Amino acid sequence: MYNLKLMDAAANAGGGMSLIIMLLVYGLFFAALYFIFFRPQNKKKKKEAEMRKNAQVGDEITTIGGICGRIVAVKEESESVIIETGSDKSKLRVKRWAIGSVDTVHEDDA
Repeated sequence: MYNLKLMDAAANAGGGMSLIIMLLVYGLFFAALYFIFFRPQNKKKKKEAEMRKNAQVGDEITTIGGICGRIVAVKEESESVIIETGSDKSKLRVKRWAIGSVDTVHEDDA
């Protein structure tokens, strides 16, 4: 009888440790997910936002729709830029969020 009580106490003490270990494993799993998936995505979003904010007159850009052109004016009040495309110098107004890439390399970027 006394032996059964000791075995029951040992089993209950081990159950508490297994709960802590299980919580640690889940915590490590979610930390790994954060560092593998979410953190790089947030870094990429910040880098793209910085690129769009720093686009200036004279930069060659490509929009997310595939239109290539050169920025000729920046409209701060409407958060848009005027780009000039093609040989006929037609102008388009596009929002800053539609800038897919800035193809001009500046000296201070290096």
